[in-house]
Amino acid sequence: MKNSKFILDELNKIANEISKNSLVPYEDLPQYDLFLSQVIDYLNDRFQEEQYTNNIVQNYIKNEVISKPEDGKKRGYTKLHLVQLVLLSYMRPILTTEEIKKVFALAFNSINDRTDDIISFEKAYKIFDQIQKESLNNFLNIDTINEEKFEKFIEESELKGDDKGRILVFLVVMSLIAQASAIKKLAKKIIDEYGDDK
Repeated sequence: MKNSKFILDELNKIANEISKNSLVPYEDLPQYDLFLSQVIDYLNDRFQEEQYTNNIVQNYIKNEVISKPEDGKKRGYTKLHLVQLVLLSYMRPILTTEEIKKVFALAFNSINDRTDDIISFEKAYKIFDQIQKESLNNFLNIDTINEEKFEKFIEESELKGDDKGRILVFLVVMSLIAQASAIKKLAKKIIDEYGDDK
């Protein structure tokens, strides 16, 4: 059996490798509108355990968990839809559909109205990406909630009143989801690497 220091160093390397290949940076998401079939292919490539179908995505739209596609356009799925579906994909193994809807409502109010968003989906995606990378990079010392970072984000977003509290709750939930996702990925990778090691 390998010594514990060596194993911890190896696990840190695995976590760093996962963090580099984790979330697609916002800027690298497709800029052009997509057909539903292209959205499904994209999600199934990124989230192989999930197996998305047209019906699953359409049910999320029907239940107002994600935004409706643009009316009258064959390629009605935009970068916004991908962002919503990627964030949803991280929540899906942990939360129910109704819980996901409530989490989105904290930051975005009505899912089909961008004018009442407290923060943008772009900001939410980028902060989730940052939280997830930190969770993977520091998996042995996971700090559940980084209050300083959250307060700074709220201050920079110039939020007032109830919006501050709602976004703080949103950030805490997304942080926990990022950490759960990071731990799940790391556990799977460790099992794959060391499961047969005798």
